[in-house]
Amino acid sequence: MKLILSRKGFDTAAGGVPSPIFPDGRLLSLPIPDARSTVAYDDIVHEGASLGPLVAELTRGRIASGQGAHLDPDLLADSLPRRPGWRPVFGQMGQAQSHLRNQGVGPGDLFLFFGLFRRVERREGAWRWVRDARPCHLLWGWMQVDEVVSLADGWPPGLEWARDHPHAHRLEAAGNTLYLARPRLVLDGVADGLPGAGVFTHDAPARRLTAPEAERVSDWALPPGFYPGDGQPPLSYHADPGRWRLHADHVALKAVARGQEFVLDGSAYPEARAWAEELIRGGV
Repeated sequence: MKLILSRKGFDTAAGGVPSPIFPDGRLLSLPIPDARSTVAYDDIVHEGASLGPLVAELTRGRIASGQGAHLDPDLLADSLPRRPGWRPVFGQMGQAQSHLRNQGVGPGDLFLFFGLFRRVERREGAWRWVRDARPCHLLWGWMQVDEVVSLADGWPPGLEWARDHPHAHRLEAAGNTLYLARPRLVLDGVADGLPGAGVFTHDAPARRLTAPEAERVSDWALPPGFYPGDGQPPLSYHADPGRWRLHADHVALKAVARGQEFVLDGSAYPEARAWAEELIRGGV
């Protein structure tokens, strides 16, 4: 099983701000803007409330509540009204999809989605960023791949339930591909009973990638099992040994600033794979 650390949601480039950590620790990954999407922020529901007003407040009106949203990965059934047969799905295309293909990502592999987050508070009747709170990279969701579907030859039969996905409106894009989620996790060949896709609802130390007190959000603290030893292929895009430093209780990694998908061969890193599995068990 391969592990894919996949950067998704608002950041300083896409959206212009982080996603919020609410005062009670709840997390909400905000989908990036997408002018071609048929789904607006107003249409997306989280815990019974539309995302539109929240996005408008956090961006100080730069992104309007009626603007199109790129809801991808699409992991929660109650985010939108659904067509019959809907299931969690993630889309990729272009260079990022070429990287996933070259890394051999396919059925059984596990995406761990992370993004840029920062604490918010209610101030003057609106959501605002906590002034002294630093942003950080946090893991916010997961999805185990059941099937990989190429959209190179148009929309395939049997996928009408995914017609609202943003990649349905980009059929001309190079490498346009959908990753369909397993209904239940299968770990080491055994059905585990856990959902095949979902989100981590709250902030927790185990879900933080950014090291405590780090000056840069891309200065990460990972479990020791991620350290690339002799003969182990390193996390993709991180082959430079100078990016890694092994400590007694963690591995320090200077993560690359660009790139969406970082792939690790779980068979070569059993401790990292066990960490990912325990992370999901602790989050559901």
